[in-house]
Amino acid sequence: MEAAMTKPVLRVAAISGSIRMASWHRGLIRAAAEICEESIPGLRIDDLDIADLPMLNTDLVTDGFPPAVEAFRSKVLQADCFLFASPEYNYSITGPLKNALDWASIGVNCWADKPAAIVSAGGNFGGGRSNYPLRQVGVFLDIHFINKPELFVFAFEEPSKFFDGDGNLIDLETRARLKKVILSLQAFTFRLQKKD
Repeated sequence: MEAAMTKPVLRVAAISGSIRMASWHRGLIRAAAEICEESIPGLRIDDLDIADLPMLNTDLVTDGFPPAVEAFRSKVLQADCFLFASPEYNYSITGPLKNALDWASIGVNCWADKPAAIVSAGGNFGGGRSNYPLRQVGVFLDIHFINKPELFVFAFEEPSKFFDGDGNLIDLETRARLKKVILSLQAFTFRLQKKD
């Protein structure tokens, strides 16, 4: 009886728009995984590395997708929801992130009808301007983004306050805010799944 009342484990596909190993955005994903392990047992963060995806070229899709693309698409399809750590490049999302979004939308749209959250770190707007083009792409991909709470980390002026030299999140207040984002994503995911 007790096992029947336990919430199922949700699989969160987490994707950093920065492919640099010590990036703050990869650090946000690592912190999210740690938070889930420590205090949110119903969530499992799967860090999907997009560095090996080739640039989108449909000439590569002859007898199926390239192996790296096929593996990525499979993980996106299996996910219950998404966590995007999206840096702001020139007021928009990064090339690698857009490439990943496009690869997993060809043929079967692997993103469709699933919830997502966005977190970012950066300059005077905390990387927040990348949220809007990502949400715009998400409209076509049928991704349902949570609106609140938001997490923009204003890290450029005092990066050492928020992240260590390896890009790990060290600020406790930001960790607490990140946890609220994750809990909101979890609640929204369960709410959408109940409608099925």
